[in-house]
Amino acid sequence: MGNDIADLIRHGETSRVQFKLRFTTQKEIAREMAAFANCEGGVIIFGVEDKTGSVSGLSYSEIQETSRELANAANEQVKPQVYITTDVADTDGGMVLICRIPEGRSKPYKDIGGTIWIKQGADKRRVTENSEILGLFQNSDAYKADLTGIPETSVSDLDTLALNGFFENVYHRKISEFGVAPDKLLRAARITDKEGRLTAAGLLFFGSYPQLYLPWFTIKAVAFRGNDIAGTDYDDSRDIEGTIPAMFREGMHWVKSFLRRPQNGKGFNSTGDLEIPEPVLEELLQNALVHIDLLKPAAIRLLVFSDRVEIINPGCLPGNQTVDEIKLGNSHPRNFQLANFCAKIMPYRGLGSGIPRACAMDSSIEFVNSKEGNQFKAIIRRIPSENVPDKTENVPNGDKNVPDKSENVPNGCPQWRQKCP
Repeated sequence: MGNDIADLIRHGETSRVQFKLRFTTQKEIAREMAAFANCEGGVIIFGVEDKTGSVSGLSYSEIQETSRELANAANEQVKPQVYITTDVADTDGGMVLICRIPEGRSKPYKDIGGTIWIKQGADKRRVTENSEILGLFQNSDAYKADLTGIPETSVSDLDTLALNGFFENVYHRKISEFGVAPDKLLRAARITDKEGRLTAAGLLFFGSYPQLYLPWFTIKAVAFRGNDIAGTDYDDSRDIEGTIPAMFREGMHWVKSFLRRPQNGKGFNSTGDLEIPEPVLEELLQNALVHIDLLKPAAIRLLVFSDRVEIINPGCLPGNQTVDEIKLGNSHPRNFQLANFCAKIMPYRGLGSGIPRACAMDSSIEFVNSKEGNQFKAIIRRIPSENVPDKTENVPNGDKNVPDKSENVPNGCPQWRQKCP
């Protein structure tokens, strides 16, 4: 342990490591504990100068007294209380006391005065914004944004054709055949809340126009000329709106229209294979729509470059999941009800299996989980154009980028009928 602690001290204070020369007051240390518990956990090392990292060490009596004060601070000065562990390590500069605070499961944690603290780099700060506070509740599964009632909405905002089609297709019964009042049925299905408002999940799957109430919930789609996101030349830019199933269909149709279809040895009249397997795009676009952080008012970005496609989702992985974990199928969905509706309506193949399936079909996919920017990015590489045979002569008028007309969705066709086989 001594070598590990020496390494921590040598690298200085971080968002997970704090130095204290001596124990100060229970109230002050409780704020540090709350900040760590609200984030990813961390350690406080006593006997180290915070500004220089020099070790002065603690005496035996100081270690005993500090241990008692830490226990009292954790039990009495942090609400809900945090569960800490303490260790002692012998360093070249003397004995130091290490207090370990795990990430909490009952966020948000507050000091005795009711103030919520989180880590910000090596320091900490107060949390005052409602969305940030709700985010802490969401991280501990105490709050579900997709089940929240949307103000000013009602059943009059539902697309009755899509709603009736959902019940008939999934449950093989009309709404009138369930033997319960429609308002109770919609509440049981979590399409409405107890006040009769549409839940976020109900609005996003069955609303006649969800963007009237959630205007930021769109897909910003841009097809660039080149590989630079800062470039000003692009072939198309549009906002894709509607319900999640409608946005998924239009987003898939749009991105496929900008991808190549090399023939790969097929006959003259055969349709070439999409350069990125279509199921890969399906899994990743659905993942972005279903696992979006509804507390972050930002659009999903669907970007096509010459060498890649990027799908950028507002909201990093929830619950401190890692990219390695989701590649193995260990999933902790942020929006359970969105995922539930998706599994019933769209070509969604189960919680946790989408990312492993996409990776199995395309091993070049790169995932970037940015906690600082609170976003998750999937990068799918395209086939370099020089490796694609020129089949211009097979396309009318020499146009290499003719959209696949078979993907058009008939106007007025209920969204639930567009479920892929």
